[in-house]
Amino acid sequence: MFILELTYTAPLERVDAALPDHVEWLRRQYAAGNILASGRKNPRDGGIIIATFEDRAAAERCVAEDPFTLAGVCEYRITEFVATMTAPALEGYREQLPS
Repeated sequence: MFILELTYTAPLERVDAALPDHVEWLRRQYAAGNILASGRKNPRDGGIIIATFEDRAAAERCVAEDPFTLAGVCEYRITEFVATMTAPALEGYREQLPS
């Protein structure tokens, strides 16, 4: 599982100009089953995405296609973790530690 942390690198006016395309990209990622949750940080200096990709390379390819990335308005920090405990609603995403 992955935490994708976006940090804006441009003024909010530029971020907002790319926002409709970013939201459409998010919708496609939800439909593909890649994203579980997403939203703005508070204060509004970026966002957080909780994602499930096959591996880090897939996560990197995906964020490279984000319109925010293409517009140069954010940087991503990708953190991979093993979700050994979850809420009952996320039970299908529980993972085992590697042996």
